[in-house]
Amino acid sequence: MNTFGNRVRDLRTEKGLLLREVAAYVETDTALMSKIERGERKAQREQVVKMAEILEVAQDELLVLWLADKVSELIKKEPLGMEALNEVYKSFKK
Repeated sequence: MNTFGNRVRDLRTEKGLLLREVAAYVETDTALMSKIERGERKAQREQVVKMAEILEVAQDELLVLWLADKVSELIKKEPLGMEALNEVYKSFKK
């Protein structure tokens, strides 16, 4: 799952921005920004906020995708991952 990186790439290309422009705004190098888009590296929360600014999209949209990717990565190889996620969901509903 790389929903965050795919969305960032889509938004960047829609805006006609170069990878290096977004990387400079986020204060990282182009290679790392490319890895973030491909899902090979994870962005930091502060970087996500800056990406939302330059891509002119609501911070919440990117933060939700970023967090979803993090949760997915954490539980995808766990046999009881979905059960754990359901328990967390139930505790949030209370």
